[in-house]
Amino acid sequence: MIRVAAVGDIHLGPDSAGSLRPAFDTLGDCADLLLLAGDLTRHGTREEARVVAAEVAGLPVPVVAVLGNHDYQSDRPDLVTRELAEEGVHVLEGDCVTFGIRGVTVGIAGTKGFGGGFAGRSATEFGEPEMKAFIRYSRACADGLGRTLRELDARGSGLRVALTHFSPVPDTLAGEPLEIYPFLGSYLLAEAIDGAGADLAVHGHAHLGTEHGMTGGGVRVRNVAMPVIGRAFAVYHLSPSPG
Repeated sequence: MIRVAAVGDIHLGPDSAGSLRPAFDTLGDCADLLLLAGDLTRHGTREEARVVAAEVAGLPVPVVAVLGNHDYQSDRPDLVTRELAEEGVHVLEGDCVTFGIRGVTVGIAGTKGFGGGFAGRSATEFGEPEMKAFIRYSRACADGLGRTLRELDARGSGLRVALTHFSPVPDTLAGEPLEIYPFLGSYLLAEAIDGAGADLAVHGHAHLGTEHGMTGGGVRVRNVAMPVIGRAFAVYHLSPSPG
């Protein structure tokens, strides 16, 4: 049994330094790795990123993250990534990482993802250049996620987790206003997950949403935005398939 701790939308700033560290220090007792599902900062500044980095520095488990829209606000996601990476955090965007945990190769594929909506009520790559660019970006994020999930399969990963900020399904958005669903996720992410296969999909972004959902292909989806889970992290248990 592999224990995956996850949280998103922690929105740390200088005044919240140290607020999550006591909980994170317990991870060695209850989890095998920590996933951060984006919106780690408030405005994507280097100062805020350093607070996040200090919060997870030297933890007894590996830490994997994707960025969220807040982490892009200052137009320097590279600086946020750099500050986290200097403390050993694996920040993913269209790539993946694996860990050997108790004889199981656990693979994490990550992308921020983007919006666009869900089947039957989604934007399309048609019309103005701005709309085409919007959906092309969503599709590129989803394609990267699918590609890296397949890469993990080729590497022989016994467990595969899709880590995003935006949601792949509408299930975990329940509680949010219907009008903003297109800005909270995209069915393209779910298509990528189902097409490549995964054991779990984790996302954040929807503060008023619901924790539990599922893709059309039967992959469990969990919204781990801190306002949703109501604690420093949630822990999910995964068992590799026999053989």
